[in-house]
Amino acid sequence: MLKNYLKIGWRNLLKNKGFSIINITGLATGLACFILIALYVADELSYDRYNEKADRIYRVNSDINFGGNKLHLAVNSDPMGATLKKDYPQVEEYARFYNSSGSKLVKKGNEYIDEIHVVHADSTLFNVFTLPAVAGDTRTALNEPNTVVITASTAKKYFGTTNAVGKTIEADKTPYKVTAVIKDIPRNSHFNFDFIFSMKNVTDYQWGNYLSHNFQTYIVLRKGTDYKAFEKNFAQVIDKYIMPQAKQFMQISSIDEFTKAGNKLEYSLMPLTDIHLKSDRFPELGVNGNMQYVYIFGAVAVFILLIACINFMNLSTARSANRAKEVGIRKVLGTDRKWLIGQFLTESTIMVAISLMLALGIAFLVIPYFNNIAAKSLSIRNLLDARILPFLILLPFIVGVLAGVYPAFFLSGFKPISVLKGKGSTGLKKSNLRNALVIFQFTTSIILIIGTIVVYRQLNYIQSKNLGFNKDQVLIVGTAALGKNVDAFKNEVLNMPGVKMGTLSGFLPVANSGRNDNTFSKEAVMTSENGVSMQNWAIDYDYIKTMGMEIVKGRNFSKEFGSDSLAMIINETTAKLFGFDDPIGKKIYSPNKADNKLVPFTVIGVVKNFHFESLRQNIGPLCMWLGRSTWLTSFKVDTKNIQRLVKQVETKWKAMAPGMPFSYRFLDQDFDNMYRDEERIGRIAITFAILAILIACLGLFGLATYMSELRTKEIGIRKVLGASVSTLAGMLSKDFLKLVFISFCFAAPTAWWIMYKWLQDFAYRINISWWIFLLAGIIALLIALMTVSFQAIKAALANPVKSLRTE
Repeated sequence: MLKNYLKIGWRNLLKNKGFSIINITGLATGLACFILIALYVADELSYDRYNEKADRIYRVNSDINFGGNKLHLAVNSDPMGATLKKDYPQVEEYARFYNSSGSKLVKKGNEYIDEIHVVHADSTLFNVFTLPAVAGDTRTALNEPNTVVITASTAKKYFGTTNAVGKTIEADKTPYKVTAVIKDIPRNSHFNFDFIFSMKNVTDYQWGNYLSHNFQTYIVLRKGTDYKAFEKNFAQVIDKYIMPQAKQFMQISSIDEFTKAGNKLEYSLMPLTDIHLKSDRFPELGVNGNMQYVYIFGAVAVFILLIACINFMNLSTARSANRAKEVGIRKVLGTDRKWLIGQFLTESTIMVAISLMLALGIAFLVIPYFNNIAAKSLSIRNLLDARILPFLILLPFIVGVLAGVYPAFFLSGFKPISVLKGKGSTGLKKSNLRNALVIFQFTTSIILIIGTIVVYRQLNYIQSKNLGFNKDQVLIVGTAALGKNVDAFKNEVLNMPGVKMGTLSGFLPVANSGRNDNTFSKEAVMTSENGVSMQNWAIDYDYIKTMGMEIVKGRNFSKEFGSDSLAMIINETTAKLFGFDDPIGKKIYSPNKADNKLVPFTVIGVVKNFHFESLRQNIGPLCMWLGRSTWLTSFKVDTKNIQRLVKQVETKWKAMAPGMPFSYRFLDQDFDNMYRDEERIGRIAITFAILAILIACLGLFGLATYMSELRTKEIGIRKVLGASVSTLAGMLSKDFLKLVFISFCFAAPTAWWIMYKWLQDFAYRINISWWIFLLAGIIALLIALMTVSFQAIKAALANPVKSLRTE
């Protein structure tokens, strides 16, 4: 029987080539979209799960709210991990990451390479994470100072072999002994380092300070431990270790007093497998994803697949008039309805199987483009994953049944007497189910159109908003390798044509460029009520004017005032938090790192608020003091001949730092990088919106074909009675346009709610204007009208003699 089903099904596909091509193309496009999004979602959900103890590893997070400034940190104090392991038997092991410089200059031959995937870590790192060794013993690899563990790719890069244990590598002019080589860290990890240096080489840090948060700390809880219950122990840690240190510079009796003043100090645990998709703290060890986008794209994948299945239903029922007599004859000859249903389900499964093979081909061809816009490195081989392959094998049967069950029951339900008399279409002109399917298709399409417009408008708003500084035409050069020559380099570049001004500062007004937080008070005695935690930047005399910032009160730093070494410039938010009506001349106190005694600084200026973080956050408090942070040098330049200028700067660099890598970028690029996720999501959204609309149009075309077949004789009679082509086309199109209008009524409020929720991630955002919905509705209406008009005009132009000759 199955063989017969397959033979008849294949013959029907060949007999109706036009129908088969349209149906298979629609299904293949929908399946290709589904496969690509499924690969994306599966990859996002796979992060960090390669670790053997992934279900028991947690990162210690910090939440600090002091003086109105809120910090959500992925770091905490250096003793936190050791304290938790010592005091609580539930903690099996801990490990820490630390990286203050962000990069190291590693020597290869006579050249230096600026390596950015570097970190210092504890020797216990390999007891926490699954990082298998290729050579050496990871259990003791980082026990001693001046030791380093490198990845297999790095070993090949520097030594030409993975057998590098015992060899020496020079980083920042310090020799390190390679004690182990590990396999390359999997791509789906929230951190990815090439060099792991011993924590014992961090010698410029004030160890044992519970108030300084600079270490990513991970703990492994013993099996059976409830991490939420364990979090309650942090209250004891605060009372026993943190409060005694806080009392050294702050007049405070307990954490309760601190909390009652509106402040907060809390620690929490985040499961390792949640970090990539659910964490947006500072500083993250890599570029994280967003669980919200996984949900959105997962829903889009399902909706596109459903739209493709709906097309199959509509196109199959559109052929009902052609197959009605076949069904009638087979029923007269004694075929049971269940065998007819089996036949039609077999045909749909065959079609889905062919579509799936075509979809795999489409996915293979477009996956490089998809990787480019999604910032992924997916491969069609990922489909062979044990979690995906079984589903892929079952997909033709699942989709075949899903797409074919309605046409199967619909076609097999024809009454043989009626269809053989030519009355098979009676009573079938109206179908709430088919109308609902079309409404679903266009509702999804309109939501995608509205979402795409809102995303691009928000990105345009970000690009055009007045940031409080000028991000354009600012050339940034990494100058850490210059050492004492940095001032001379700056002066040489300033003398070049096209360079207007320059500044030495590692702090830039963009997120993740560098951050230094400290606690300040407007009184000589700091309390839980008068303290403010805020960023403080070391800048030079030229920083504010180079960045195009505006002093609204007071003055800038000046070489004419020797007292400026103990002066500060604050932003408007800081002045407001401290309650300063006229901040000039006021004192701000901050604890000295050496002995925690409060040191007074005099406010000499107030800079107009500028966005130094993402527009997702409100502008926080900030102070700037006169100091040196020379790892970056920024120049305000004339961009008329920027390539020539960069070449001149590079030539000067090579003369002053031979063998050292020259790196540069522009400030506006750093700014754009803060929103690359949104730009990427926008590109993906518009791509799938277009595909969803095209697939929906195929479905609409199918329904228009179906309705035209049902009304063939009616159209013939109307033409004989004098109806014009335009009248007939309008009559056939009217019902479909009503469906699009109903779709718009469903889509508009749904899209508004979705995009309203998305925009809440931004402190500075657009309003969702009414014209966005109107534009999306008009686009959908025009697309539907063009799709339906083709079939309507074709039916209206048909010769009425052919449609009425059987009467």
